[in-house]
Amino acid sequence: MTDEQQDGSPIGSAQASPVPQPAAGPQSLENHLGGAEGKRYRAYQYDLIAPYMGRSLLEVGSGLGHFSQQFADRLEYLAVSDNDPYCLSQLKERYYGRDDVDVLDLALPGDVNVRRAVDTVVLMNVLEHIEDDVGALRDLASCVEASGRIIVWVPGYMALYGQFDREVGHCRRYTPATLRRVVDSAGLSIEVCKPVNFIGGIAWWLTVRRFGVAHLNPGLASLYDVMVVPVTKVLERVFHPPFGQSVLCIARVR
Repeated sequence: MTDEQQDGSPIGSAQASPVPQPAAGPQSLENHLGGAEGKRYRAYQYDLIAPYMGRSLLEVGSGLGHFSQQFADRLEYLAVSDNDPYCLSQLKERYYGRDDVDVLDLALPGDVNVRRAVDTVVLMNVLEHIEDDVGALRDLASCVEASGRIIVWVPGYMALYGQFDREVGHCRRYTPATLRRVVDSAGLSIEVCKPVNFIGGIAWWLTVRRFGVAHLNPGLASLYDVMVVPVTKVLERVFHPPFGQSVLCIARVR
């Protein structure tokens, strides 16, 4: 890819035309829950994946850019991506004037038109939205340097699948075993594949499965972020959970 975006507008040349924010609904709610209310949770996620990150990175499904903001300044090159017009407009605004950052309109499976090969690809709660998850990983591997990594964080365990998952477009939730099969089928080597966020898994089961909540309250998400995430971080330093709200996989490109 050149210094121009896929829509033809060069990075840093002009502000993107504003895109109206979509009406509140399940998809926007999912972005909202990953936003201001989830600072500690994002830091928890970052701490788990940071040891595996290199110096050049493509983030798939960047949303409003809250997660990428944590590592943007430690990289030599960053490509953020989404296929939602509002999210793309927010990403362009967030990284306006940064020559070391590209904003990509990216839908998977499909061509990954990144400017340069990267040593790391990150997908945080993205793969579960894609019907052909194997094909998506294969396409992403094509832009990764030899022995580079693809980091995948996905919702865990179909026992936790509920109305919220259906409304935000989750095709599935994964176990370590099912995610291993997908990653292996994509031709990648697995370094780590494990459940994470044990307490969150229990809370999710109670909220979504036991009580049938379909629309999560941002206020409850904020409370969870303040009260539960710090306990989770301490607990998982000494305890390897057999189950969790999510599954983390670190894969290498062969």
